Amino acid sequence: MSIPRVLSIAGSDPSGGAGIQADLKAMSACGAYAMTVITALTAQSTKGVMGVHAVPVDFVRAQLDTLLDDITPDATKVGMLASRDLAQAVGEYLPRLTNVVLDPVMVATSGDPLLAPDAIEAVRELCTQVDLITPNMAEAAVLLDCAVATTPDDLCDQDQALLDLGVRRVIVKGGHLDDVATDVYADADGISLITSARVATCNTHGTGCSLSSAIAALRPASPSWYEAVARAKRYLTGAIGAVDSLDLGHGHGPVQHFYELWSAAQNAEATTLAFPEIAPRTFR
Repeated sequence: MSIPRVLSIAGSDPSGGAGIQADLKAMSACGAYAMTVITALTAQSTKGVMGVHAVPVDFVRAQLDTLLDDITPDATKVGMLASRDLAQAVGEYLPRLTNVVLDPVMVATSGDPLLAPDAIEAVRELCTQVDLITPNMAEAAVLLDCAVATTPDDLCDQDQALLDLGVRRVIVKGGHLDDVATDVYADADGISLITSARVATCNTHGTGCSLSSAIAALRPASPSWYEAVARAKRYLTGAIGAVDSLDLGHGHGPVQHFYELWSAAQNAEATTLAFPEIAPRTFR
């Protein structure tokens, strides 16, 4: 199979740990060619979000029209939409896209809001139009207008409630819920718990963006959505496990998206990684 072409429609994070920048890294690490349409600019770092500037809707449409007239993505991840108008505009393009993963970005890891209150209903509607949604526990509670889950059983109930609302597939991220990082995946075939070892770290900036992007990148070559989700979780667990090697920022640091590639590079023979010799500089 050729290299998957995967599109991210999301906001920008200048610290590189979340948003478009994290999407590019996660998709590339998972073997996809990543493309982007930027919906919002943020002023943020590992310490929090200082400001959000939504890209004008007409220019988001111009980005999508220009790209889709030339390239057809094999999968798409939709992230930060910021406003109701942006959410509705992106929804107009869903019939032209396949394998769409929606990360209903509402709250940053730092606790800062990333979605205008009047946009929540528009995002709820999008949730029923895409192939998979990937809310965290707080976002699932907002979508359902209920209390945040406190047990894995609560997560299962909320997964089912989202299916009952018309969502096709959902994985609620419960990594902060218990001693094993438990996410709950649900589709028409049932509900499954996907667990992994919990990594003791506060450096989890951009984990939601990275997981949804990894799922989109892995879906074209995976036999099912469940398999793509499970593979993406394994990838993210490794990326979280390597966070301390980055040592970035003074807040919630980012994950190490390229942990496998960088580890391989560090262990390779020097001759393997040697750059071509440069001819001596001459003057005249």
